[in-house]
Amino acid sequence: MMSKSTVALTLLCVLCISIGQILFKKASAGFDAPLSWRSFVLNGWLIASLALYGVTTLGWVWILRNVPLNLAYPFMGLAFLFVPAMAWLVLGEPLHWKTFAGGLLILAGIALASL
Repeated sequence: MMSKSTVALTLLCVLCISIGQILFKKASAGFDAPLSWRSFVLNGWLIASLALYGVTTLGWVWILRNVPLNLAYPFMGLAFLFVPAMAWLVLGEPLHWKTFAGGLLILAGIALASL
């Protein structure tokens, strides 16, 4: 069983991973062809996303130290809802009912796996 604080930290990790995906998408717009090392090093969105992923990875390792993987990992499925919702809100990307239907199935799987 996961404590409330561990569940909260796990959800925070999933949220940060999802935000990282949005930052990666923003970073991708900053790459010009042909790619060069400068386009990677000087891309603020990329640096921010990598920093967020680094911190989130440390949090995830702490979670896995305290919780069995079979309990913690299903929460990562929430990213399949978080990322499209944030892409719609932040990037103006389309959001379809199929995304929500799939997300509900994922939530049902998370609930089942957590029992």
